[in-house]
Amino acid sequence: MSTAREVASAVLETLEFPAALERVAAHAAGPLGAARVRSRTPVADMEAIRAALAQVAELAALLLRDDSIRAEPVPDIGPALELLAVPGSALDGAALVGLGRGLVAARIVAADLGRLAPHAPRTAALRVAVPAKDLETRLAHSLDPEGQVLDGASRGVARARRAVREARHRLVQRLETILGALDPTERAPDAAVTVRGGRYVIPVRGTARSKVGGIVHDESATRSTVFVEPPEVIELGNALREHQAEEQREVLQVLRDLTELLRPVRETMAAGWEMCIAFDDLCARARYAVLVNGFAPSIGTGPVEIHDGRHPLLATSAVPFDLVLAPDEFTVLVSGPNTGGKTVLIKAVGLLCLMAQSGIVPPIGPQSTLPVFDGVFADIGDRQSIAASLSTFSAHVAVLRDILDRAGSGALVLLDEIGSGTDPAEGAALAAAVLKTLTRRRAVTLATTHLGALKQLAGETVGIVNASLQFDADTLTPTFRLLKGVPGRSYGLAIARRLGIAAAVLDIAERAVPDRERTLDALLATVEARARELEARERELAAREQGVREDAARVDARGEEVAGREREVKARARGLEQAARDQTRAYLLEARKKVEEALGRARAAVDEATAKEARRLLEQALEETETRETGDTRETGKGKGETWLSLEELKRRRQEPAGAPRRPPSPARPPAGAGHSTATAATEVSLRGLRVDEAEALLVKALDDAVLADLPYLRVIHGKGTGVLRQLVHDILSADTRVERFGFAPPNQGGHGVTVVEFTT
Repeated sequence: MSTAREVASAVLETLEFPAALERVAAHAAGPLGAARVRSRTPVADMEAIRAALAQVAELAALLLRDDSIRAEPVPDIGPALELLAVPGSALDGAALVGLGRGLVAARIVAADLGRLAPHAPRTAALRVAVPAKDLETRLAHSLDPEGQVLDGASRGVARARRAVREARHRLVQRLETILGALDPTERAPDAAVTVRGGRYVIPVRGTARSKVGGIVHDESATRSTVFVEPPEVIELGNALREHQAEEQREVLQVLRDLTELLRPVRETMAAGWEMCIAFDDLCARARYAVLVNGFAPSIGTGPVEIHDGRHPLLATSAVPFDLVLAPDEFTVLVSGPNTGGKTVLIKAVGLLCLMAQSGIVPPIGPQSTLPVFDGVFADIGDRQSIAASLSTFSAHVAVLRDILDRAGSGALVLLDEIGSGTDPAEGAALAAAVLKTLTRRRAVTLATTHLGALKQLAGETVGIVNASLQFDADTLTPTFRLLKGVPGRSYGLAIARRLGIAAAVLDIAERAVPDRERTLDALLATVEARARELEARERELAAREQGVREDAARVDARGEEVAGREREVKARARGLEQAARDQTRAYLLEARKKVEEALGRARAAVDEATAKEARRLLEQALEETETRETGDTRETGKGKGETWLSLEELKRRRQEPAGAPRRPPSPARPPAGAGHSTATAATEVSLRGLRVDEAEALLVKALDDAVLADLPYLRVIHGKGTGVLRQLVHDILSADTRVERFGFAPPNQGGHGVTVVEFTT
């Protein structure tokens, strides 16, 4: 990726590009990721810029749905990796622990990138192969977090350390014995075994030195106490040193073994380390894009088109601006009063372009387009230098000379207060010449000015367009809204009047303003007033449109609510109807069961008393059946006075003339002689023209009557039709245990429109 060739460090500092990078780096998980963000510079490779921005936009979109995506911080293992490249080298414990942390981070990041692959393939492209987890395990079992070799790292280390502990214990125990045998006047106050120069010693008074003997390793500041290694323990001390040396050899061997274990995977570890840093850098840029609600712009597909742009250092509080240039517009001349935000505007445009070319999604809205600038130039601020004997105007001219020497097509030029610092007429003439030259070269130029003569330049030169930042004339405060195509008023005299300049002085100043300038100012005031009226009208229409949309949404929501309630009521009605039907059927089946039991007893009667008891039970079951059926009719709420009728009642109603008054149905019960019930039951029932629920009730009743009458068969006329009644009849018959068999009637007796039922004898 080639760096944009003309972006000097002074320009980056002027536009506060490092401060913008610092805002992005604050979202990094670790210092290396933050450093990678801070090191970003603008590039001029169009395809590389597009790829970087697409990658950031992809991850940012994923972060909006899943904020748990995190990068893993990694330590700086660069020096350790370099040392691994040296044959025969051995890393210390701290370096090996750092490599272990790098291995863990690389494994976690690689796994995360693997999970992101289906949703973010550009992000997942960072994934590289990482070393096996066995290396992490070996390092964790050999070293503690501070890099000290653990006893379990090898048998040699464990053995050597055990020997050191035993030797130290013997030595200290012997010294304590010697110290305890001394007279209190020969011991130092609060005397205890200590270490001096790597040797274990005891503190004694200087007067007892000759009595104790041995080697003096140290003495107190007052020389009243000396630290002596008695001769009896010198060999014990030497033995301890030998064991300690053996321990160091074993520890060094462990470090060498671990280093050799990692050396073959050095390149893989380096790639994994780079993957972690790159992913941290990418996550920081993606989180920044989410924070500022930035959208990746189209790169190199047209002229500058910025929508909802905000200064990166003021992203949360800045007033958004839109800057759209036509293909034949190259220079924007921004005018208006001081403190209106002109300098902030041109610096914001420069920063947005630099950030995009650095692979950072800037705080701009959707549908924005940015060219790729191979050079960015800026003349902003006071460049006066006493040391270089440069006045303000001379310093600006020196910068303009450099810009004119180097800026051409594909360059972005930012000029603040062009033509200021000298005679207004000469300054305006020089500024006009510079702007015309840059426009002919097709360099995109944003310039600010207070010079009235330059405001007419846009009407005289193709490629130059006026712009201004809106100013509230009533309160004399800026609104920071960019208006393209309209030059701005300076409001110098109005601001002076507001700040308390004497009216007489202001009258003289107003009379001194040339008529041409006064006329232009009045025209601009009229244009601004008309623009404010149109803007207020637009806001009013937008508010009305929003109100209409909200009303329509409420109506739609109410309609959906009513439709939902209607569906709910219908579903509830269907459920209640089905529940009532199921309950009625259950009652009928229960009653039928009782009738069958009573009928069975009647048939099995062997004497007159048993027969009478069976008839009584049968009549009782029939009465309960009729009572339940009548109650069920009331519960189901058919609302038409419907009830179940006995066969006698059905026959009586059929024999009555039409319109004759009907008496309430009498309970259906068998005649006095159970053996002669065939007179009350029909051998045929017709279900044609009935609904399913009506047909089911009538069929069940006909079956009960036929069984009670001890009929051998029953003809059920259901018709052919759609087959719904036929299927219902067959389902009921299949579930009835009293039915021995059933089938269609012969063709000459109804065929498939009639089912003949034979009962169990």
